[in-house]
Amino acid sequence: MTKKHAIIIGAGPAGLTAAYELLQKTDIIPVIYEASGFIGGISRTVDYKGNKIDIGGHRFFSRSEKVLNWWKNILPLQSELFDPEKTDNVMLLRRRISRIFFLDRFFDYPVSPGFNTLSNLGINRVVKIASSYLKTKLTPFKNPENLEDFFISRFGKELYETFFKDYTEKVWGVSCRDINAQWGMQRVKGLSVSKAVLHFIKKTLNTKAFSDQSSTETSLIEQFMYPKYGPGQLWEEVAGKILQQGGKIYLKHRVIGLKTHENSISELIVENEDSDTRLASSADFYFSSMAVRDLISCFIPEVPDNVKKVSEGLLYRDFITVGLLLNRLKLQNNTSIKTINNIIPDNWVYVQEKKVKLGRIQVFNNWSPYMVSDLNKIWLGLEYFCNEGDELWSRSDEDLKEFAADELAKINIIEKNDVADAAVIRFKKAYPAYFGAYCRFDEIRHFLDGFENLYLIGRNGMHRYNNMDHSMLTAMIAVENIISGNKTKKNIWDVNPEDVYHEKK
Repeated sequence: MTKKHAIIIGAGPAGLTAAYELLQKTDIIPVIYEASGFIGGISRTVDYKGNKIDIGGHRFFSRSEKVLNWWKNILPLQSELFDPEKTDNVMLLRRRISRIFFLDRFFDYPVSPGFNTLSNLGINRVVKIASSYLKTKLTPFKNPENLEDFFISRFGKELYETFFKDYTEKVWGVSCRDINAQWGMQRVKGLSVSKAVLHFIKKTLNTKAFSDQSSTETSLIEQFMYPKYGPGQLWEEVAGKILQQGGKIYLKHRVIGLKTHENSISELIVENEDSDTRLASSADFYFSSMAVRDLISCFIPEVPDNVKKVSEGLLYRDFITVGLLLNRLKLQNNTSIKTINNIIPDNWVYVQEKKVKLGRIQVFNNWSPYMVSDLNKIWLGLEYFCNEGDELWSRSDEDLKEFAADELAKINIIEKNDVADAAVIRFKKAYPAYFGAYCRFDEIRHFLDGFENLYLIGRNGMHRYNNMDHSMLTAMIAVENIISGNKTKKNIWDVNPEDVYHEKK
């Protein structure tokens, strides 16, 4: 009996999860086509002279026990049996510390009502924030029309303008008034001022065990798992298991054509970048984690005019990480937490300052000490949000290195002469945008869901700003649907919507 096959477009977390699940639970043979030469998508680890870069920062935390166990099955959590000093295949347990850099000071993230926040803001601003928040609670927005309305309805205008507006607009490159409120509903979820206060009180009084976070809002999570050598280590391990169990992975194979027959996908046309050849490939099932805009452009013949128009209007935000290897940091006197070996304790720092384009700073030493080749150095990732082809994206690597160092010196984090080395990583379509033609995305979803053997999964595959675990869950549910014969795609789309799929206990 001939075994069935599944073609999977993309070797990121969603695509690799789908392949692994098919091999574990079915006789279906997965075949992955990945356009780039890398495994892991944005969740890969980039190695630069032994210093490792995590593109965007990936905390391994989930409300889903299924996902948590899945990760630990691939890389076990550190213990006496799995000592990271003795084995490489291990997950570290890390303490989450993130702060906001604003007004040349460090603020807790999420913003807490503690002494540090109050003293940094000053009494006048604190009074304005409190009165603005109370005003919003007395006259709430019933149906926020955009992201600005959503933030104001949740936190008050003064707190929104202080801690949310500038950073969010730096990330997306447009006004918060032009972004769909759904982005806030999805990313901020149940976080509110009242919950932040309650969390602060519980933490202060130590009424909750540190390890019990099952009902804590995502933005308040205080510990997470992390592969010894960054997220790419886990996905490389998954890819190895897929190959060992009979699956196939083809890198530098870009899907350029997609044929249909009635209500099914019948064939893909794939271009091999290395040999400059094209091949036709067919299967029983198709999973797509490629950008929806690109997927629609592959259809032969073309899709309905309305679907094509909407897809062409889907927008994305691109991403640059500049890695800076430093001899030391120029430490701030007002840093609220003591430094260890001249390193601030943060995993990442959100940069709220208007005078720089820099969005966020990762301190790779604090994600995992094994990410840095020389522990006497400090290895930072400076994150910039941009659009492919814009002024920032078009700079040369050398210019970007100089620019990033200048910006970090401008906000008094470093002295430029302490930069020992630097690297630049660019990543296209890192963030699907909730503006442009997104308001009509249901037209695309209705069209694509009509193909019974096609499953959209992952962040770009669904044009949804998913976390890594959410992307994995979409793949898991798609495989479960195939096993059960469930024809609906709704349960896949139900992962991480604004009404919170699994974010609460």
